[in-house]
Amino acid sequence: MMIKNISVIGSGTMGNGIAHTFAQFGYAVNLIDVNQHALDNALSTIAKNLDRQVSKGTLSEAQKTETIGNIKTFTSIEDGVQTADLVVEAATENLDLKLKIFWDLDSLAPQHTILASNTSSISITQIAAVTSRGEHVIGMHFMNPVPVMKLVEVIRGYQTSDETTAKIMALSQQLQKNPVEVNDYPGFVANRILMPMINEAIYTLYEGVAGVYEIDTVMKLGMAHPMGPLQLADFIGLDVCLAILKVLNDGFGNPKYAPCPLLINMVAAGKKGVKTGEGFYQYTAGSKELVVSNKFKKS
Repeated sequence: MMIKNISVIGSGTMGNGIAHTFAQFGYAVNLIDVNQHALDNALSTIAKNLDRQVSKGTLSEAQKTETIGNIKTFTSIEDGVQTADLVVEAATENLDLKLKIFWDLDSLAPQHTILASNTSSISITQIAAVTSRGEHVIGMHFMNPVPVMKLVEVIRGYQTSDETTAKIMALSQQLQKNPVEVNDYPGFVANRILMPMINEAIYTLYEGVAGVYEIDTVMKLGMAHPMGPLQLADFIGLDVCLAILKVLNDGFGNPKYAPCPLLINMVAAGKKGVKTGEGFYQYTAGSKELVVSNKFKKS
């Protein structure tokens, strides 16, 4: 069956980006969140991002209007997935929450519907196990910001069928993305490699080897990274980084994945990066200048 109708669960940064991308390419999108205020904010964010594309000349005003028109919002999963050919779950990186969502989806979505998770680390096999359609469950890990980043990490669970995988690979290409098929092990490929690097950068700061600016500058100028690992951690969300490292540590039982105590303390203190206005750097609305957090400034 052809995929035409997309339901996206979760209207946060990843959810609204996924909805934006599908809608831009002509798909009918139902964006679902239990919080109407969050949905309103998501639509506002999508409109602003579309305006940015128009100003850059990569999108016309007519295409912007059509994209917004392709998105409907729902506060009920049941109402939002009735016609779905594909559901993409983009809720918080929390195992219990995701298992509950997929348990519900199994009974609420049509039998032909493919159920995908945008999880960055949680086992697709474990998620699929709470459904009766393991062959139709898959990982579809988009990168942030979704409308810009080209990679989609397509994760096959133990039961995921060749047919489902082929459909999601083809669909990703229709979104002008570059899908890469990987198998279901903790962290998959992207975060299995990225998170230990970020964690090591935090340890380098924690142990006093160098400061925030110095660590990021070495990685940007010496390794040609577009942003340093500490800035990237802020951008991802320090709470998300911590959650992924815990999944890696639990999944492999290897102490090399143990999160740095500094990261644990920062999350406990509510310093989660861009989303809270402070992490390794301080973020002021409207400012593009990177300012190292007072906590890490040299005296």
